[in-house]
Amino acid sequence: MPSKLQQARQSIDKVDREITKLINKRANLALDIAKVKNKTDSKIDGIIYVPSREKEVFKNVNSVKGVLGDEALKNIYTEIISACRNLESPTKVAFLGPWATFTHQAAVINFGSCGYFIPVATPQEVIAEVESGRVDFGVIPVENSNEGSVNITLDILVETELKICAEMSLKIEQCFLVKEPEAKIVRIYSHPHALAQCRTWISRNYPDVELIPVSSTAEAAKKAAKEDFAAAVASEVSAKIYDLYILQKGIQDSRENFTRFFVIGKILTKPSGKDKTSLVFIVKDKVGSLYNILGIFNKNNVNLTKIESRPTKKKAWKYMFFVDFKGHVEDKNIAKTIESLKRSSIFVKSLGSYPKA
Repeated sequence: MPSKLQQARQSIDKVDREITKLINKRANLALDIAKVKNKTDSKIDGIIYVPSREKEVFKNVNSVKGVLGDEALKNIYTEIISACRNLESPTKVAFLGPWATFTHQAAVINFGSCGYFIPVATPQEVIAEVESGRVDFGVIPVENSNEGSVNITLDILVETELKICAEMSLKIEQCFLVKEPEAKIVRIYSHPHALAQCRTWISRNYPDVELIPVSSTAEAAKKAAKEDFAAAVASEVSAKIYDLYILQKGIQDSRENFTRFFVIGKILTKPSGKDKTSLVFIVKDKVGSLYNILGIFNKNNVNLTKIESRPTKKKAWKYMFFVDFKGHVEDKNIAKTIESLKRSSIFVKSLGSYPKA
């Protein structure tokens, strides 16, 4: 007679075979849908990547309660969806590199490990790769909960015709990485935002060390791996990729340290039911202009979640205002708001509507 352990394992094997059959059935259905969508306009919510539909899938599977939590189910289904996309054509995604940046991690979390990821050096290059059609989508950081907006991202979003298709929010844990645990440290590399996020820990432990800003935390790890007496503030993933020792984890000043990322592409994302819209406008040069603009949002019952200004760089002391608000451009009150903004501003541009992270 088989033991209880053997019986349990045999039951698991049976269930695994059933799950595999169902996953393959799901994959075949996904291919059928792709064939139908290939005959339609791919710019409306895309052929192979549909953010609003994916959010609907996650909501559907999370409605079935069991021992697995929502996050675990989301991770599983992200990989299933990623594998199904890959059957037709690998989704090509450019990200702010090199490998192991937080942007890279955000891209994998969003698109799954079956995506084809391409690291590039700057946010401008990410946009250029998508605009040229060499990749399907780009992932760029837009805002950190402690250090504020990534200004270069805001600036390039104004210039491009691409749209924000989705957003992700990634909790950031910074680590102190070294090549040799006992080595004396004379310089620390990291991205300026990461150095700022960890200023208290660094000043307490390495008050006289030279701080050297670089393009990314992964680039910092890459440099620390090649140099003696150097360290990096970077992710745990960077330590694994560049073979560094983690001297200390979680050195950021705040436990609530999140970075927001945008997926940029040529598609127009359909409403998901819980959406956000990003928009930029320039007010007319007269008294009360900004006050009147904000009144338009209030009048149409639109909940602003963010507003900030940036220089236009075309005329001294002239500013453009970036706003995020709840809702989708296809919602009646949002469409009405945008029409009113156009009448009251000298420039209005919708940067995209997308499912709320």
